[in-house]
Amino acid sequence: ATDAIVLSRFDLGEADRVVTFLTPDRGKFKAIARGVRRPTSRLGGALEPFAELRVNLARGRTFEVVTGVALVRAFLRLRDSLEATATAWYLGELAERTVEEREPVPAVFALLHRGYELLDAGMAPGRVARWFELHLADELGQGPQTDRCVECGRALLLEEAVRWVPPLGGVLGECCPGPPADRTGLSANAVKLLRAYRRLDVETLARLRVPPAVEAEVERAMRDFVRFALEREPRSLAFLDAVRDPSHR
Repeated sequence: ATDAIVLSRFDLGEADRVVTFLTPDRGKFKAIARGVRRPTSRLGGALEPFAELRVNLARGRTFEVVTGVALVRAFLRLRDSLEATATAWYLGELAERTVEEREPVPAVFALLHRGYELLDAGMAPGRVARWFELHLADELGQGPQTDRCVECGRALLLEEAVRWVPPLGGVLGECCPGPPADRTGLSANAVKLLRAYRRLDVETLARLRVPPAVEAEVERAMRDFVRFALEREPRSLAFLDAVRDPSHR
């Protein structure tokens, strides 16, 4: 048996389902749950996203086969909020898109599990998302530079006007040429918040009082960074935006 979180799934045939799992020791892989869509299936109720599971597997011809599932923790409270649920889908998509098949990723598994814990505990979904984005990027060795100019390595001054340039890997100081600030400028408060997401524990992050405009600025910056890293917009963001602002539908 292995610890697992369901990242995604799709139906196969009349009653089967192919499930993508994330595990700490075996990484990401697909397995088939036979007959899981039948009302009499013993597996169906447990193979849900955003849950911590213990999964038993057997070898199959194409995919491994799920032979048993034990629900360890369901994180039911996060499902009571549409924004928390949409954010959980977003975290799962980021993990799925950035982890290689069959590559052990205990740190990423722990990070996703912690993200679901925070959403389940009622932490603001936007803050959980920013915390997860930055820490996932750091775990993968792709974290953006926020303390020094990404071009020349000079330590940034406290109130220095910087530019956010994801293709270069972070912030560009006043010292170096680059895109104009009217398109890529990042305020000093936004830079401070980006650094806080890395340095502060989640309990302190949850209590931070931050102007909504600064939160929105950091969200836009990280969306640009994630879009560049993935080479496309995460699919789950459309659902998240619709939940947060029904006029987007």
